[in-house]
Amino acid sequence: MQLAQQVKHLIKKEIILEWRSKYALNGVLLYVVSTVFVCFMSFQVVEKLTWNALFWIIMLFASINAIAKSFLQESRGRQLYIYTLVSPAALIIAKTIYNSLLMMLLTVIALAFYSLVFEPSKDIDILMYLVAAVLGSLSFATIFTMVSAIASKTGNGGMLMAILSFPIIIPVLIVLIKFAKNAIDGLDRSVSLDEIGLLAVINVIVMTVALLLFPYLWRD
Repeated sequence: MQLAQQVKHLIKKEIILEWRSKYALNGVLLYVVSTVFVCFMSFQVVEKLTWNALFWIIMLFASINAIAKSFLQESRGRQLYIYTLVSPAALIIAKTIYNSLLMMLLTVIALAFYSLVFEPSKDIDILMYLVAAVLGSLSFATIFTMVSAIASKTGNGGMLMAILSFPIIIPVLIVLIKFAKNAIDGLDRSVSLDEIGLLAVINVIVMTVALLLFPYLWRD
């Protein structure tokens, strides 16, 4: 019960800080809009395979920009203050939940704008593509939150985050693109069950590793 209360208050803290600065919302949405506009000026029309891959590449870099600050922005003094108030598990869970909610919001907005600029395939199963977008948001959030926590303990956190996240995020990105392609082709939904299960397993493993490792990182 105490853990749930701590998580609740930490999520509230993250929302208040974001509402004051609006760094992630404004910065990432500006990045998405400008990138989609540049792509539109360059391509005008894209094939459905390119449409799918381009969307996930845009969201990959958008998620890095949105989530990289999770721990890197925390000053030493604020970290020490939080350390005295809450448990490490509560902090990593709260950060992951907040980043997941933030990424889901950004992904839905980005997908809506992207679909307006580049018309999707007529065969697309929009509900399954939305499921892929939500699962992708969760995957990006869990992975980058964990990596951000590790990178924050080094002097050059931004570079280390890119190096550490690369071998984890590439397989996830491949699965997401395949899952989303099934939705674009309008295939039967049962075809994508393997991808859904694989993404769920990856998220559970990453979250478990984060819960096991973070207390030792936090102690330092």
